[in-house]
Amino acid sequence: MQISSSSSNGQGGRVRAFWSAQVGRLFGERSRRHWVDYGFMAAFVVLLLIAASASDVFFTQRNVSNLFRQIVTNGLISLGMLVVILTGGIDLSVGPVVALTGIMASGLQNHVPLPLAILIALAAGLLVGVVNGFLVARFKLQPFIVTLATLSAVRGVVYVYSETPQTPSNPAFRALLGGGFVGPVPVAAIIMLACFPLVWIFLNRTTSGRAIVAIGGNEEAVRLAGINVGTHILLAYVISALFSGIAGVLLASRLGIAQPSVGAGYELDAIAACVIGGAILGGGGGGAAGVFGGVLTLGLIDNLLNLFNVQSYYQQIFKGFIILVAVLARRKER
Repeated sequence: MQISSSSSNGQGGRVRAFWSAQVGRLFGERSRRHWVDYGFMAAFVVLLLIAASASDVFFTQRNVSNLFRQIVTNGLISLGMLVVILTGGIDLSVGPVVALTGIMASGLQNHVPLPLAILIALAAGLLVGVVNGFLVARFKLQPFIVTLATLSAVRGVVYVYSETPQTPSNPAFRALLGGGFVGPVPVAAIIMLACFPLVWIFLNRTTSGRAIVAIGGNEEAVRLAGINVGTHILLAYVISALFSGIAGVLLASRLGIAQPSVGAGYELDAIAACVIGGAILGGGGGGAAGVFGGVLTLGLIDNLLNLFNVQSYYQQIFKGFIILVAVLARRKER
């Protein structure tokens, strides 16, 4: 009896030590994440101070309006990317989806009414999301490989549809969306800003949203809880494609022309915005509010570099460095 009691005590001690280590690790990781968040907030404030002191035109109404117009595309793509990242996946096909929906929405205006042209373009973008989600969820393929394949395939489809740029024929397309303003605020920016609270509500106040967040934390536990993991993974990629499609339509409307080559590298900007905003690659963390901060930070950096006439090549180097720093800061402890 004494031996059994001693063995039981030893086993109980190991269990308590295990849970104590897990709890300590959890709170330690949360504390580290908070400090990382504070660091990025401080960096954002420093950027604002640099902008205010280095450029007289930065805080003018015209420049601020241009800043918000410029972050619309990345803001919408990043929202969709966040939902996919929360499941532990990644979506590299967002750039070609932007090109596909933009060029279809512009080209179809010559044959069908404007609202129908936009709906058909968005439906084509959603189809890409369905394909991505189905392959990842049904066949358990790596999201990186699947979306890399669709990146190439959809880009080819865009050039099959039109090798030359498409100019929208309906003046309302540009006047209402890309060129419209409500006071000093661009209509496209209002659409983007409205999407952030919608995604926040979806992720935090709906069953499907909470399931998507939980899948990235522990997919097996979600499955054992009776939740259809495959359906929610499919939903995440459809949402990503939807936001990329909206971004493509708004971009074509703002520019007044749809290029088949547009969208190259957009996935990197979206991933960077998500990681800066608190998303953890592989799932386990992230939110809409943080992503908005990441989008705004990248937009501020781009705006500053453009004001100082820094070449785009150096901007890409700088963004790559930011992604590396953000991923290192947001990495999971093992």
